[in-house]
Formats: sequence, C-alpha cells, structure tokens
Amino acid sequence: MAGMFELFADSDASFRFQLTAPDGTVMALSRPFPDKRAAVAGIAAVREYAGMGFVTEVPAPKPGRVSAAARAVRGRAAVRKGQILLRWRQSLRRPAAVADFPAW
Repeated sequence: MAGMFELFADSDASFRFQLTAPDGTVMALSRPFPDKRAAVAGIAAVREYAGMGFVTEVPAPKPGRVSAAARAVRGRAAVRKGQILLRWRQSLRRPAAVADFPAW
C-alpha cells in the first residue's frame, strides 16, 4: 500500500502537505505555501523528483570549523547588532536642556 499526501492549512493560514505512511507515520512535512494551488504544485513536484532520487549523506560539520558563508552571515549579523545597540544608546541620552546652552 502506498503512502498518502495530506493537504491542510496550518495555524498561520498557510497551506502545507505531509506525506503519511500506511501506518499513519508522518514521513515528510512541506514548507508553507501561500495558497492551495501552490501546495498542490508542490505535491506534484515531490512526486516527480522523489521517485528515483539519489540518496546522499551530508557530513556533519567538524567542531570548531565554520564555513565561509556562515562566517559572512555571522559578521553581517554582528555589524547589524552593533548598529542597533548604538542607536539604542543614542536614544537613551538626555537631550540638551535649554539651561545647558550658554547665555547670550
């Protein structure tokens, strides 16, 4: 007996599908789709691509080693965090009061 695709709306009002084994075990869960038509197209794509798909093993990253892409993302995130903190600190500063200005 073959598995079954189940199409449903999730809590975010997006459409998803899951592939369920004959015994009821969920074997795969899709990404969210904006509408039902896109989710049905996703099911068709899975049927087409997964039929005789190759199986490859992706090795786990070695401890302490970070890819160049991960370093770049981490660097951009650190810069953005610094910019946000700087703006926050600037917003906490007390604006100059009228009494702080020299008298003419």
